[in-house]
Amino acid sequence: MTESFAALLDESLSTLDMQPGSIVSGVVLDVDNDWVTVHVGLKSEGVVSLDEFRNNEGEVSIVVGDEVEVALEAVEDGYGETRISREKARKISTWKMLEEALETGEFVTGKIHNRVKGGFAVEVEVVKAFLPGSLVDVRPLKEAPDIENTVQEFKVIKLDYKRNNVVLSRKAVLEKNNSAVKVELLKNLEEGQIVRGVVKNITDYGAFVDSRWT
Repeated sequence: MTESFAALLDESLSTLDMQPGSIVSGVVLDVDNDWVTVHVGLKSEGVVSLDEFRNNEGEVSIVVGDEVEVALEAVEDGYGETRISREKARKISTWKMLEEALETGEFVTGKIHNRVKGGFAVEVEVVKAFLPGSLVDVRPLKEAPDIENTVQEFKVIKLDYKRNNVVLSRKAVLEKNNSAVKVELLKNLEEGQIVRGVVKNITDYGAFVDSRWT
């Protein structure tokens, strides 16, 4: 064990709350093809499936010596083992982040997976969420845009932890971005100036044009 690794281990163990259900910091002792062994300051180490450390692209970057957060499921159970979960710790951490985003209005990043009834299934970190079809874009769309398997920003508009319900809005993000672009555009527009634009909609009283001045 290197000096830096030992120091990291001692530091992480000094701040542990060893109650089942707690989120604690541990140090990775070993990584093999299937399991990650983590020391959380108890007589026995805990092991976590390597799959719990994969990101949305299926990649694993964890290495020996890394400090990770895990959830304690059992403190040295009847078989003398410590049961821990990386997945539960990530879910709790993600829910806290979503709650903060709901309170502050900050946007969160998530990956749109597939279409479901009424909208799209989205994953924010390890928490599943729902993007209603009406909140996909700033304009009503006859057909949903090709956004499956893309990473987007969203505003959290509803949370219900007990029902595992998270509702997101992509429309709110687009509206804010468009508003900033509009303000900047109006600063530089002059009467009589010729600009290029795309006709977005035609009505009896005129046409809506999305312009990009040059």
